[in-house]
Amino acid sequence: MGIKSFQGARKQQQQSTSQPVALKVKDYMTTNLITFKPDQSVQQVVECLIKYKISGGPVVNDKNELVGIISEGDCLKHLSESRYYNMPLQQDNVEKRMVANVETIDGNMDVFDAANKFLNSKRRRFPIVENGKLVGQISQKDILKAALQLKGENWNSKTKG
Repeated sequence: MGIKSFQGARKQQQQSTSQPVALKVKDYMTTNLITFKPDQSVQQVVECLIKYKISGGPVVNDKNELVGIISEGDCLKHLSESRYYNMPLQQDNVEKRMVANVETIDGNMDVFDAANKFLNSKRRRFPIVENGKLVGQISQKDILKAALQLKGENWNSKTKG
């Protein structure tokens, strides 16, 4: 009996030492986000993208609920269409140009699983929502930063398992 409990404790100890390898998305997500409102003009979005050197951002309502995402590509499409149809840039707002069905990611997801999700979806960023509210965003660059923080032996043990 004494040996069994010793082996049980030893097994438990091994599990606790391997736990730090499980890197969670929420530990690497950006929480200080530049967000946009549905009624903002596309021109205001373009100005923010340039000013803050970002490629897009989440769109939230007054309750901080995620309602969409808008990117450089959405703004370029608007610019191209406004020139083609000879319409002023100020005429469209974010709500008309944003992607409304936004795929989110769970903050408790392992960063390695998140990396696979990025590869399979070809997206640059995923918003993280908790209780209906936007709490953060994870980008491909955030995942790369998390990978760099790993020690070589942790990386190897995770990929072999």
